[in-house]
Amino acid sequence: MVRFVSFVAAAAYLASSAEAFAPAASQVRTHRLTSNNNVASQKISSSPTLLSDMLTQAELPEQIYLPKDKESAKILGGIKIGTRKLTVITGASSGLGLNCAVALSKTGRHFIVMAVRDVEKGKRVAKEMGMPENSYVVMKLELGSLQSVRDFVFNLKAFKSARPLNNLICNAAVYKPTDPEPAWTDDGFEQSMGINHFGHFLLANLLVDDMSKAKDARMCIVGSITGNTNTVGGGLVYPQADLGDLSGFASGAKKPISMADSKPFFGAKAYKDSKVCNMMTVSELHRRYHASTGISFSSMYPGCIAETALFREKRPWFRKVRLLLHILGYLALL
Repeated sequence: MVRFVSFVAAAAYLASSAEAFAPAASQVRTHRLTSNNNVASQKISSSPTLLSDMLTQAELPEQIYLPKDKESAKILGGIKIGTRKLTVITGASSGLGLNCAVALSKTGRHFIVMAVRDVEKGKRVAKEMGMPENSYVVMKLELGSLQSVRDFVFNLKAFKSARPLNNLICNAAVYKPTDPEPAWTDDGFEQSMGINHFGHFLLANLLVDDMSKAKDARMCIVGSITGNTNTVGGGLVYPQADLGDLSGFASGAKKPISMADSKPFFGAKAYKDSKVCNMMTVSELHRRYHASTGISFSSMYPGCIAETALFREKRPWFRKVRLLLHILGYLALL
């Protein structure tokens, strides 16, 4: 059984250097968190030491984000944005993220920041999809590197200047169901959890204060029924998402620890566990900050779009099976 308060404590522990869930840098919030796992009180502050120490101790076989990948900040974006809403979409160079960017840009009411791993690909597909020329900008974001997340936020703020961010759509994800061994982020986290959850967790933390200055701001993190065991897709399809006792998080979630519950790596479960964390993060953000900031925090599931790159490691028959499961899930609601 997923223990919500334990998750909050562990997530705050891992992201303390990113001013975890703190809209103001000077704020220090103390919360009393208890559970059957004897998680004691946790102090959420802006102290940079804990996670920074963890990051310097990791032994990484290869790097995702190199110094040469750092992008120069674009400036004077406020003139380009005009009166449109400023919307950031992660993973906007393919699949759901790209189609979301295209749809919003064509309304004429949004200026899109396409936050992508491959900037040149982002520029190319934006043109191919017919996005209006002055409706978007493409910026480098590698969620597998916490430094890249910080660099992206710096560049975004330089681009938009004093104008607040209206919308953040955390869409990017990786899914590695056939990998027998875990792959690691630059910071030593298993990639499914590191990219899908920790990268977005930090991004949300660094932008929530800025978004609180916008009227009717919205933050959405894409979830999945596969992380929800009371659904057909999440409950009947093995393996089930289960964060267990969060002992992996409590131990730092760093290599060689690849799963939240400290058990051996299981690629399909790692993805589902990351989606549980995404959805729980949204719930906690709403509980803590909706009333005080006015930001609407939400999670959504678009359905299983099995032809996107997210499912590139799945066998062709999987698409037909997923369609059948969705039909069964729909019938179960009738």
